[in-house]
Amino acid sequence: MRTPLLLHLFHSNRIYFTFFCLNLIMNESRIIVALDFNNAKQALNLTSQLDPQLCRLKVGKELFTAAGPVLVEQLVRGGFDVFLDLKFHDIPNTVAGACKAAVSMGVWMLNVHAFGGKKMLLAAREAIPSGTAKLIAVTLLTSIGRDDLDDIGLHEEPEQIVRRLAALTESCGLDGVVCSAQETSSLRHHVNPDFTLVTPGIRLENNNHDDQIRIATPSAAIKNGADYLVIGRPVTQAHDPLCMLRQLNQIVENERPVSPPAL
Repeated sequence: MRTPLLLHLFHSNRIYFTFFCLNLIMNESRIIVALDFNNAKQALNLTSQLDPQLCRLKVGKELFTAAGPVLVEQLVRGGFDVFLDLKFHDIPNTVAGACKAAVSMGVWMLNVHAFGGKKMLLAAREAIPSGTAKLIAVTLLTSIGRDDLDDIGLHEEPEQIVRRLAALTESCGLDGVVCSAQETSSLRHHVNPDFTLVTPGIRLENNNHDDQIRIATPSAAIKNGADYLVIGRPVTQAHDPLCMLRQLNQIVENERPVSPPAL
């Protein structure tokens, strides 16, 4: 069943075929390095110092706006799993088209915003062929606190909103959500074990929090049940990014999530 599909993809989209071939070599790393740069040169300078078997990469709005699909495709060809973090949030048809375009670049994972609602989430899910890219949804940005929620008329704790959005996302058939480490432990009680939890806002013990509010260390995030950790500055600003990456992988490998009690 798989061979005809691969041949079809090869003839219709060579990048798609490259994506499948590269992923025959499984990358088990749970570290996603955030390429928070405003140009391709800086991003490629960093990735030339990294090992595709020790991390995945996140391309967000700033870098994608500056460098576009060409950079994403170049990273994929270089053997990296790419998480395209554009948080699509629009009418269902527009989001569906954007998801198809993202998958055609060979990305490993992409996201939409759960606040787009059920119709949008379902349209995104239907737009992505089974077995290609992971599709996850953003719940609340890690820069948002209770005061910010009050400002937009959401008078609940962040954890309550995240839980409700995660339940909606799972019911629509998506693969997981982005949530802070403060919500992962609670979510593990309410979602299926194979529902992916991606956690940004990861900082080392002595790092500045910058613009993040709901943050955690790598060790705490894994203990709370995160599947993947999005880590930017601790790697991108390190004197030796590869050495830092190895240290982070060691921390992750040494930690075990705390199993939630039976429901």
